[in-house]
Amino acid sequence: MATPYVSDESGKYIAATQRPDGTWRKPRRVKDGYVPQEEVPVYENKYVKFFKSKPDLPPGMNPDDAALARQQQQQVSGGTDSAGLSKTAKRNMKRKEKRKQQNEQEASVEVESLSQDMDGMKIAEEVRVNPDGTDLAAAAVEKAKKIKNLRKKLRQVEDLQQKVDCGELKSPSKEQLDKLGRGEALRAELQQLEGHL
Repeated sequence: MATPYVSDESGKYIAATQRPDGTWRKPRRVKDGYVPQEEVPVYENKYVKFFKSKPDLPPGMNPDDAALARQQQQQVSGGTDSAGLSKTAKRNMKRKEKRKQQNEQEASVEVESLSQDMDGMKIAEEVRVNPDGTDLAAAAVEKAKKIKNLRKKLRQVEDLQQKVDCGELKSPSKEQLDKLGRGEALRAELQQLEGHL
């Protein structure tokens, strides 16, 4: 885009322009021979100039013949974009396509087998209930939690007993003695719960 210059008796200058916010820029004086930065041509060394000036076709070849040859080459290759690829690249493309087809087939087989399995399943509408009216599954979960908790308490009691036996804990506190005394009751409760499983 060329910068619009205005000339008058005082010289050359860039006219005042309006900014997007509505304010005006002052007109700017331009010296003779000044070329704006965006209009300065990009520097190209002699090699770049040489390759840009070099024709695409071999010397003496008719451009019509070149276009005809390209069309024939595309028809031979099947019109795909693999015309300019090496043998290895073409082979890799074929492998990718084959893998893609295999993955699609496997996915469709998996979907069919899953849908057949789903057809064979039945949804249980009734929940098994204890005679006292509680849910069996919830009762089993509660029992498992209770067993885990009892095992943890027993482990703590055994650790405390080992510390007392080896002399590491010389004078246990009242709470520690109470904990040691509850060991037998914990074992009995644990055996009772495990017996009901």
